[in-house]
Amino acid sequence: MKKIVLLGLALSPVALLASGEGAETDYDIIQRTVNFIIFAGILWYLLADKIKAFFADRSLSIQAELDKVQDTLKASQSKIDSANKQLEEAKVLAAEIVDNAKTDVDSIKQKVAAAVDAEIAQLEKNFDEKTKIEARKAKKQVVAEVLEELFNSDDVELTQDELSNIVLKKVA
Repeated sequence: MKKIVLLGLALSPVALLASGEGAETDYDIIQRTVNFIIFAGILWYLLADKIKAFFADRSLSIQAELDKVQDTLKASQSKIDSANKQLEEAKVLAAEIVDNAKTDVDSIKQKVAAAVDAEIAQLEKNFDEKTKIEARKAKKQVVAEVLEELFNSDDVELTQDELSNIVLKKVA
């Protein structure tokens, strides 16, 4: 009801100040300005609460969006911090793994070197033993050949003592 009365008051100056004839065109701007001011005042009176509520709601929604963005930013920053911390831990772990690998490689090198040295020593020992065995075989063969020649030869007549001395000289 209040709005209808105000609307009536707003339209009454328009009806009173409007002229049907074009005789007063010089002062027409004043009437139009007064009509506009009255119209703007009525609009303000009727729409002020709605406009204030609209802008208040808009401010709250903007603030809510800003808070949401800030929360997202904080969450992202915490994830970045967490990722950086994990990266540092991974770097430390990688350095430890590299150090352990180097230590393992050194120990394996030492074990392999020790095994190779032991194998070389064993091969040298076997070679020396085989050389001794082959030398003995060669001595036996030479003695057998000499004895065979002596026994088969008719030119040489040897006694048992002489034969023993020859064998002892060849063997020694």
